[in-house]
Amino acid sequence: MPEEGWGCTVRRSPWKTVSPYVFSVILFALLAAFCFQRHAQQPPRLERLGEDVAELQLNLTGPRLDPRLCWQAGPALGRSFQHGPQLVNGQLLVVRDGIYRLHIQVTLANCSSVWTTVPPKATLIVGICSPDTHRISLLRLSFHQGCTVTSQRLTALAFGDTLCTNLTLSLLPSQNADETFFGIQWVHT
Repeated sequence: MPEEGWGCTVRRSPWKTVSPYVFSVILFALLAAFCFQRHAQQPPRLERLGEDVAELQLNLTGPRLDPRLCWQAGPALGRSFQHGPQLVNGQLLVVRDGIYRLHIQVTLANCSSVWTTVPPKATLIVGICSPDTHRISLLRLSFHQGCTVTSQRLTALAFGDTLCTNLTLSLLPSQNADETFFGIQWVHT
C-alpha cells in the first residue's frame, strides 16, 4: 500500500537559508573595519629592540679644566658609534624613555698597578646632569688605589635626560679606546 502524504515538496524561501551567512559576513566586515580604523589612529611605533645604542670613546683634546669627561663617537674612530642617543657638548642625550643598560670603564693615564699614586678619594661618577628635575647620581665608583674602574647597571632613563661622567679633577684618564669607554643600550620600555 502506498504511503499517504503531501504530494508536493515545500520550498523554503532563499533568504531564510542565506541570512545566517550574510549576517556573519556583515559582522566580520564591521569588525575588520573597526580594527583597521583603530590601527590607523595609533601613532607609529618607534620601539624596535636595541635601536637606541651608543658606544663612546673619550674626547680629551687638552688639559682638563672641568671634572666632566667629554665623549665622542663615529665611524672614523673605530669601534665607537651611536644610533638614537645624541651627543651634546660631549655628553650623552637620551631620546627615548625606557630601561637602559649603562656601562663604563675608565683607566687612568700613567698609572701602574704596581706603583700607584692615585689619591684615596679618586672617584668616577656617572649621573643625570640635566634636566635639573632628574639630576641624580647613577654610579659612584672609587678607584681604591687602583688604575681602573668598571661597572654596569640597568637604569630607567627618560627622554631629555643628559648623562654626565665626572672624574676627580686632578686625574687624567687614558685616551686608549680599549681602556676608557662609555655606553648605553635600550633594553625595554
